[in-house]
Amino acid sequence: MLSQGFSLPLTDELFVAAWESYIDEAKEKGVYQTLQNKLPQFSFPVREGISKTEAYRAVTIRGDTVTDTSKEGAGLTLHHPEVLKLFLHPTIAGRIPVIIIPDRRDFVTIVRALSHRNEPKTVPDSMGACIIKGYNNWDRVKRYKMQWQQQHPDGDWSMEFLYFKDKKERYQDRMILLSEGPYSAVSASFIGLNEDEWQAKSLIIRLEHECAHYTTLRLHGSMRKDLFDELLADYQGIVASFGHYRASLFLLFLGLENYPRLRPGGRFENYREDPPLSEEALLKKLALIVQAASNLETIERAVTGSHQNSGDRTLVFPALSRMTLEELAGADALKSFTLSWQMISMQGN
Repeated sequence: MLSQGFSLPLTDELFVAAWESYIDEAKEKGVYQTLQNKLPQFSFPVREGISKTEAYRAVTIRGDTVTDTSKEGAGLTLHHPEVLKLFLHPTIAGRIPVIIIPDRRDFVTIVRALSHRNEPKTVPDSMGACIIKGYNNWDRVKRYKMQWQQQHPDGDWSMEFLYFKDKKERYQDRMILLSEGPYSAVSASFIGLNEDEWQAKSLIIRLEHECAHYTTLRLHGSMRKDLFDELLADYQGIVASFGHYRASLFLLFLGLENYPRLRPGGRFENYREDPPLSEEALLKKLALIVQAASNLETIERAVTGSHQNSGDRTLVFPALSRMTLEELAGADALKSFTLSWQMISMQGN
């Protein structure tokens, strides 16, 4: 979380060092083979009930070594494993691993493996990216254990492990999964671009959208998957891809382009919250979201007119992330943003 005297970008989290080594290994062995060696979920198929099997629990929960007999199959069945891409992407919150999965079917498979414990859960068509947080990386645990035992040959690892597991930053990772289809399942014709242009822009929006969620998590200690965070994350992605913010694009991505008419299957349906909002409560929230999107366009024009240097521009998202939906949708949204931006600026001095 932000503290007095912080500076951006934030320093990398501890998991980044391990992923640097994975990227080096992938240059020789390939991305899929490397991930299968490091992430045990890649060694199991997606299958109903697999997360309850002893073999799966032994490897993913207790950290047992994956063996040919424990795999319960040849691992994930991917259509094009050879085209997976792996890299570290810089953000104002530090670098984060990114796995690009060009084939939509493979994207769904890997999301199920890493987000749903290899269970065949439904992945919405409008979902083209996700951030994995709190991933228990047993490879990092084993590295630490080996180093500790070398330094303490007569030590009791079981006692050290009790201390170690309380320090989640030592073994929990975060990563981003990206597909390469059209963003929010919106076709290029709706955007006024050709297919290649829209695919390239879609990838940028997805990447920066998920990086915005990661930034929120590091700056504020939490990452909500609600409509307000989607508004801010799409803002970040749209600006990165198009060079400026357009509220009409965000509404199109959400399925609200003809608001108050709602497009069936629009992305807004993915954010009814848990427990689900009533129809009346959802409509009230959507009204706030639409107004906030319009106000955000006004703020963006003010930002580009008054904060031209990159240092100032870097603070825009952190300032927005301190606001509430009601503030951003209110009549004094620009004033509220300016106050938030000033507070962030003072914290960083």
